[in-house]
Amino acid sequence: MHGREQGGHHGDAQALVQRLRDWSRELGFSQIGVSGIDLAAAEPGLLEWLAAGFHGGMAYMASHGLKRARPAELVPGTLSVISARMDYLPRDAPGDWVAVERGAQRDPRRAVVSVYARGRDYHKVMRARLQALAKRLAAEVGPLGHRVFTDSAPVLEVELATRAGLAWRGKHTLALAREAGSMFFLGEIFVDLALPFDAPVGAHCGRCSACIAVCPTQAIVAPYRLDARRCISYLTIEHDGAIPVELRAALGNRIYGCDDCQLVCPWNKYAQRSTLPDFDVRASLGTATLLQLWAWSEAEFLQRSQGSAMRRIGWRRWRRNLAVALGNAWGGTDDAALAQALSAARASADELVAEHIDWALARRPA
Repeated sequence: MHGREQGGHHGDAQALVQRLRDWSRELGFSQIGVSGIDLAAAEPGLLEWLAAGFHGGMAYMASHGLKRARPAELVPGTLSVISARMDYLPRDAPGDWVAVERGAQRDPRRAVVSVYARGRDYHKVMRARLQALAKRLAAEVGPLGHRVFTDSAPVLEVELATRAGLAWRGKHTLALAREAGSMFFLGEIFVDLALPFDAPVGAHCGRCSACIAVCPTQAIVAPYRLDARRCISYLTIEHDGAIPVELRAALGNRIYGCDDCQLVCPWNKYAQRSTLPDFDVRASLGTATLLQLWAWSEAEFLQRSQGSAMRRIGWRRWRRNLAVALGNAWGGTDDAALAQALSAARASADELVAEHIDWALARRPA
C-alpha cells in the first residue's frame, strides 16, 4: 500500500469518519474507531509475555515477533487502523443470561460451549462485513490500499481498540467497554489513508479482581497477564495434544472455550445483544448433554459444525474435550450409561482420545 493523505481539510476527514460510522452500523457493527499505528509502548509487554512462554503452543505468536506491534511492517503503507466492535450475545438471550450460564456450568451432564461459538463462525461474519465497509470507503475516496483482519493475523487487537476509543484491556486481558461489557468481537481495517484518530479509552476495572479469582485454572497469573497454557479456552481450542492431567478436573463440563472471567465481570450487565441472526444459538448446542454430543459420529460432527467456529478444532480434539468432561460428570443416575458410552468408544479411538477415555473411566466412583 502507498500512504496518502485524505484529501481536503480536517472537517472533510471528520465528515468521512462520520459516514464510516453510519455505514458500519448498517453492516451490523456496534461501534468503530480510528487509531494510529505507533504501538511502541506495547512492545515491552509483548516481548515479556512471549519470553515467559505464556503463548504455549501458539508458535505463530513468537514467529511474527514485533510485527504484531508494528502495523506498518505487517502491511506496508498503513497510516490508520479502523477498529470495529461487533456484539455477539444472541438476540434472544434472556435478561438473566449470566445466571442461566452459571446454571449450565453447575449441571455436570450439560455440555457447555462458550457463548461466542454457538452461532456462525465470527471470522466469516466479520470478514465479509469489514470488506464491505472497506468497499464503501473506497467508493467514497477512490482506490484504497487496505487489508482486513478478524483475529486472523498478528494484530494487537485490544491495544488498537483501546487507542481507537472502543474499549480498555480488562485484568483478564479481554477488551471491555462501559456500554457493552466484553461480549463482542473485534476486527480491523488497515488503510493507507490518514484519518483523524479517536481519543483512547481509560481503564475502568478499579480494584475489582473478580476475573482473577474465578478462573478455574488460575490462568490469569497477574492483572493483565494470562498464561495461555493454563487457560481453558486455549486448552480446548488451540492446544492439540493431551490436556495436562492436573488441569482436567478444572475443565468441568466446558468442552469448547470458557466464559467464567466474563460471567463474573460486573461490566457484563451492560452486554449488548447482537442485531444479527448469525449469532443465534444452533439448536444442536442450546441445551445439549455431553452424552448427546458424544453420540455424534465424525460425519455428524462435520455436518453440525459446518460454518461454526467449532469446526476448526476437528473431530479428534472434540472427542478429547468431551472425554474429559464426561470424566468430570460421574455421580448421577445414568453413570452406567456414561460408562457404557465411554467403554464402547475406546476400541476405535486413536491414542490421544483413548488416553482421555481411560482417564475418564478411572474416575468413576467405586
